[in-house]
Amino acid sequence: MAVVFNSRVFMRGIAGKRSIADLGNRVSGVCFSAGGVSSGVKLRVRATLQVDLEKLEIPPLDDSADGRLGLDVVSEGELREKGFLGMRKTKLVCTIGPACCSLEDLEKLASSGMNVARLNMCHSTREWHRDVIRKIKKLNEEKGFCVSVMIDTGGSQIQVVDHGAPSSVKAEDESIWLFTTQKFEGSRPFTVQANYEGFSEGITVGDELVFDGGMASFEVIEKIGNDLRCKCTDPGLLLPRAKLSFWRDGKLVEKNSELPTISTKDWADIEFGISEDVDFIAMSFVKDANAIIQLKSYLSDKSSKSIGVLAKIESLESLQHLEEIVKASDGIMVARGDLGVEIPLERIPTVQAEITQVCRQLNRPVIVASQLLESMVEYPIPTRAEVADVSEAVRQYADALMLSGESAIGPYGDKALSVLQNASSRMELWSREENRQSALHQHQLGVSLPDRIAEQICSCAVEMANNLGVDAIFVYTKHGQMASLLSRNRPNSPIFAFTDNNSARMRMNLQWGVIPILVELSEDMEANIIKTIDLIKMKGVLEEGDAVMVVSDITPSCATPKAFQSIQVKTIV
Repeated sequence: MAVVFNSRVFMRGIAGKRSIADLGNRVSGVCFSAGGVSSGVKLRVRATLQVDLEKLEIPPLDDSADGRLGLDVVSEGELREKGFLGMRKTKLVCTIGPACCSLEDLEKLASSGMNVARLNMCHSTREWHRDVIRKIKKLNEEKGFCVSVMIDTGGSQIQVVDHGAPSSVKAEDESIWLFTTQKFEGSRPFTVQANYEGFSEGITVGDELVFDGGMASFEVIEKIGNDLRCKCTDPGLLLPRAKLSFWRDGKLVEKNSELPTISTKDWADIEFGISEDVDFIAMSFVKDANAIIQLKSYLSDKSSKSIGVLAKIESLESLQHLEEIVKASDGIMVARGDLGVEIPLERIPTVQAEITQVCRQLNRPVIVASQLLESMVEYPIPTRAEVADVSEAVRQYADALMLSGESAIGPYGDKALSVLQNASSRMELWSREENRQSALHQHQLGVSLPDRIAEQICSCAVEMANNLGVDAIFVYTKHGQMASLLSRNRPNSPIFAFTDNNSARMRMNLQWGVIPILVELSEDMEANIIKTIDLIKMKGVLEEGDAVMVVSDITPSCATPKAFQSIQVKTIV
């Protein structure tokens, strides 16, 4: 077996409408060859490139053809309004809570661009979560949305405390508080209930207790068994179910626990997620790759669909095992709020950039979460600094941005989502205009020859697409792998990922620049191309002179015996 494939494309083009001749002039710089028969040596073709400079005549679909195209209504509307290059590529995740759980509110969020709905299993009942999930699925089916569902497990919450009140409580300067492991219902004055009996192990009088990353601080003045009596030194608001940390001489007191990453309640929540056909499960307080591997093995045995497992990076320990966690997971959430409890605040920006870069290198989607628009929990507009923070995450090419309390409990969730949408679209446009395409150090992912070829094809395809200024990239995929490899390279053009696997479609909903489309595919690759292009034309969003790059990982068949992975450029009439 031998393959000759030059993945470097030495061309520079200008985006925008082009004539067939102009496209031909740019394609003339392509240097590519694939296996054939030479000197009596048979070479098996694993990759092909075809640049079709002739006008692509699309015959009308016959009456027996399936004319349905699973393009969601939001993407279709955005495409009509802004065109291919104007489509937003950064995905948006909304945490669903009491402020946005009605059918009307969920539809408003979906219409405003919500790609993934997150449900925090620490709050509310399973009946409440079930009701929300079914409302989202109803909107997808009846209104034409494509919103994926993520459940977020609580984890073994070693250092989570709760004062029992339904809202925040003010801790005044020098007030005395009891942090106790005693279990009780409701709330007690100046009392905070710890979730884990060993929360005070190793803590001594004089240590500093920091509440929720600095919302308030206390000095330990007395230790009573497992309980701590503390004096407030920095007054502030104590939120329900907050995380605390202990500091001594300016350094974090590291606390090791033998509790498992996945608690008993988590397993029950995971079973609930499987039964409700969710698309993603986010794991809290991940320490290393072991728990991720355990959960993925469990899901492969228990679930008929492919559920993505996301790991939340929210502790010093998870940072120390970052690469192994990223490799084992299906995606990462940068939980900056909890992470900021355990590392100095000034490290958060660089750590966020490092995590985002590692995720791109290892081809895992990354969500930047926590306090993006925190002020909008109370106010209808964000601070300018918050908008700058959002824009920086977009500039770093994070796959997704997430709203937490802004949507779950704030009265301005739809406005917060609109801010994310507008800020991300503007930064994407600026990056493209300034030619700030981020060069990715190519970390080899695949081991087998076909996997390595797929990586090179996608890298080459994105470079070609950017240089030729094609309007869109069409990829035909069974499980989403080729779409994710294209997304990894962050092309200027949107990626339309056609699949007949609904599970793959919903998982691709989290990947940068990918518009997943559910459509019936056949084994005839050329027929798939003609059919989907015609269906897109019928939507009125594909015009004469548009150039489309076609990438495929559909396996070979009798109809297309030479097609394994391929690149084609098609021009439309």
